[in-house]
Amino acid sequence: MKKILGLVLGGIVLLAILYYAFIYFVPYSEGTRAGELIKFSRKGVVSKTWEGQISQGISGAQIFDFSVLDGEEEVIQKLKDYQGSYVKLTYIERYATFIFWGDTKYFVTEVSKEKSPHFNRE
Repeated sequence: MKKILGLVLGGIVLLAILYYAFIYFVPYSEGTRAGELIKFSRKGVVSKTWEGQISQGISGAQIFDFSVLDGEEEVIQKLKDYQGSYVKLTYIERYATFIFWGDTKYFVTEVSKEKSPHFNRE
């Protein structure tokens, strides 16, 4: 009986490890998006995560929500500095997320400041 219980628990742990590895190492898609950075903040009660939004249109009707992993310190600092500016984000979309990673499936890996196609300001 103990051997069967050990095998069942071992199988469950192995499945959990495989699921985590799949979510972490296999991206669903990769791409770039550009827009005005309208929000970037650290939020959460139990697990604090970095969350942001860019507006991809003049009216603000198209909002792109994204997350940034804690290890991306350079990206976090640039997003803080570029608040209110037009930015281009490079991101990875994952199949799913975990509560300690962020609220979205989109994780920004690079950010650069761009000229706005709508306004003559930087």
